[in-house]
Amino acid sequence: MKRLTQPSLDWLLVFVPISLVADLLGQTTVVFITSALAIVPLAGLIGRSTDQVARRVGSRLGGLLNATLGNITELIVCIFLINASNFAIVKASLIGSILGNLLLVLGLSFVVGGIHHKEQTFSSRAAGVHSASLLLAVAGLLMPALLILTTPEVGFVEKEVVSSVVAIVLILLYLAALAFTQITHPHLFRAADEPETPTRSLRRSMIVLVASAMLVGVESELLVSSLTPAITALHLPAIFVGLILIPIIGNAAEHASAVYFAARDRVDLTLEIAVGSSTQIALFVAPILVFISLAIGHPMDFVFTAFEIAVVSLATLIVALIVLEGRSNWLSGVQLVGAYIVIGAAAFFIRSAT
Repeated sequence: MKRLTQPSLDWLLVFVPISLVADLLGQTTVVFITSALAIVPLAGLIGRSTDQVARRVGSRLGGLLNATLGNITELIVCIFLINASNFAIVKASLIGSILGNLLLVLGLSFVVGGIHHKEQTFSSRAAGVHSASLLLAVAGLLMPALLILTTPEVGFVEKEVVSSVVAIVLILLYLAALAFTQITHPHLFRAADEPETPTRSLRRSMIVLVASAMLVGVESELLVSSLTPAITALHLPAIFVGLILIPIIGNAAEHASAVYFAARDRVDLTLEIAVGSSTQIALFVAPILVFISLAIGHPMDFVFTAFEIAVVSLATLIVALIVLEGRSNWLSGVQLVGAYIVIGAAAFFIRSAT
């Protein structure tokens, strides 16, 4: 049987200089497309460099480092979007990242894994912890929206207060989940794996990590500055860009790794990447952006649209039911991908977000 190799998207780094040249030439649509493609391999470099550093600092601190920096690309992109006051796209991209991980990534992983192996097993206890955390996060995201729905006269100050309270609670829940997974109950989450030894020096890994993060910042600024004219020229709905395109851009390398591990029958690692990443976005990235928005003078509330709340709630419930038994097959994967396609098709025709 042919040995599987982990996919690399580093060849897309060629779009870094192309995007810079396109920006100098004022080609807005080309800048949008090339900067989006350039972020894909840079996110992969950040992930691999973080992993190399994590292998050198011990399993506990390494797990904490991976958990903390796992979604740094999305965080950087969202900060630039907030600075440009593109709040609707920020919120859609946060929901889209959760959806992409839960439905698309996990679905494709189950399909590929199911093709290579008739049935795969994983820790239902670990999956249950992540699912419970996600359900709590969705409840937190729902509260501000319910407040606006039931009390339309609520003002900006009240919305910000409620958003801040929800954000604080979600961050505390995230810290509690980190303590549970990394300190008190790590045995539930560390799948049996080959010994992980560093393949690069610490200095080289740190240089690549910092350089990649800086380039992501540059490309994110290009992406955001070209966003509005590009989506107008391409006739793309703003919510579709936020819900589908931007999350895929920021997570493509991570998505490829999840599918790769599933093909090698290491579904526990796939779940850590897909469901664990969704949990981090919901409990940490989304709420921390509320405080970052206040710090940079562009306050963003925590009120998501009814469509966003509905789809992320459905996705979380679907995944919670599928992973309950601790077994997966290709049919489960097809069902998850099908749900993602339906949501994407609906989002393409929503024109209200700006």
